[in-house]
Amino acid sequence: MVQRPGAALALLVAVQFMLVLDSTIVAVAMPSLGAELGFSQGDLSWVTNAYLLLFGGFLMLGGRLADLVGRRKLFVASLVLFAAASLLGALAGTPAVMIAARALQGLASAFAAPAALSLLMTIFPNGTPEEQKQRNKVMGIYGAVSGAGGAAGMILGGLLTDWFGWASVFYVNVPIALVAVVLAAKLLPADRDNAGLSGGFDLVGAVLSTGGLALLVYVLVEAEKYGWTSGRTLGLGALALGLLGLFLVVEAKSRQPLVPLGIFRKKTLRGANLVGGLTPMAVIPAIFFLTLYTQMVRGFSPLESGLALVPLALCVVIAATNIGHVLPRLGLRWTAALGTLLVAAGTLWAAQIDQGAFFVEQFGPEILTGLGGGTVWVCATVAATAEASEEEAGLASGLFNTANQVGAALGLAILVTVAGSTTSNAIADGTAVPAALTEGYQTALIGSACFAVLATLAALALLPGRTPTSSES
Repeated sequence: MVQRPGAALALLVAVQFMLVLDSTIVAVAMPSLGAELGFSQGDLSWVTNAYLLLFGGFLMLGGRLADLVGRRKLFVASLVLFAAASLLGALAGTPAVMIAARALQGLASAFAAPAALSLLMTIFPNGTPEEQKQRNKVMGIYGAVSGAGGAAGMILGGLLTDWFGWASVFYVNVPIALVAVVLAAKLLPADRDNAGLSGGFDLVGAVLSTGGLALLVYVLVEAEKYGWTSGRTLGLGALALGLLGLFLVVEAKSRQPLVPLGIFRKKTLRGANLVGGLTPMAVIPAIFFLTLYTQMVRGFSPLESGLALVPLALCVVIAATNIGHVLPRLGLRWTAALGTLLVAAGTLWAAQIDQGAFFVEQFGPEILTGLGGGTVWVCATVAATAEASEEEAGLASGLFNTANQVGAALGLAILVTVAGSTTSNAIADGTAVPAALTEGYQTALIGSACFAVLATLAALALLPGRTPTSSES
């Protein structure tokens, strides 16, 4: 029993804020660090890709390790690694060191994120109606912090880079992570006495799952560069799917599986992961293309572009912190469907961008997309973790985070290709560059709306009316 659950919640959401913040704060500093460290234009993307590969590839392993070795132990170890990686990034003097630092940050995040979410599940159980209400509120706070962190990263990244240089976006993580390490021992629940790897570890399953997921993310982030139908993309994609398929075969026969396949019998968990994968395919590309639109077409600075997305981030926070009051009345199915429909309406509205007034063509779409995104995040998180037993908490958290990560990567890969093709065709037809770029972004945002519609159908078909408990699975 945790003596100070409120303080434990504050610690965990602070770490989540830091992890989400890091994913965007570095993006704003990339032009500056790329110029100073001598990155080529083609290699600069690896500052992001190195993080994504390790983060996406190790999420599921991180979730299962939280169950096996102990959630608090893994949480603390990952924070120490994150602090060390951030310090390495701040001191980097060459592109190779910077890429290595970002890879280590991704690895640390892959362990910290599911450990933090599974700790929340342990501290705030999902049994009685009162406990369900409390967990819904907690997940709302967790989701609000995630939404705020993304926007704050863009704003703080611009400020820190302008005032103190690009290294400051790495230095800022070090004291936060180290303070969290000290507080974790005092505020977080101790690991179970039987936590550990004495029962054996599925090394083959770990290699296949991490290798397959990392390769899949790599294929997705590089698909636009090499072409979706190129032999390289198709070959590596087939290899990634083959590794994941072999992983399922190994898990079915293993005495100590990394991922007990029985967890996939839980219908609500399956539905939540599908909705949780499809929604980022809509929301993350929408944010990406609105950011490009404000800078490449409207001429905003990076800081101005970040401020332009504040309405969306604020609406994520508002929806996530208040949807807990609506969830018991409407139920999981209809609340999630309402959220995905708001995302669909917002992204379809955003597809009308054409260099008009900001409050006419962007402010309204951001409001709808933010409210919808915050709603779906809470619903999907609650559904993905509702049926998990205490022994499966880390695994359920890892699976859900993996669905989010792969969904975002897949959505970006597809829609960046669509936008690039549309823009190239428009320029070939004689359209001026700003108008051609706008046309590409418009087409991509329509694609975002289509993914949101698919998420709506998944929510209606697979999510239950009321929130189940782990005892019912």
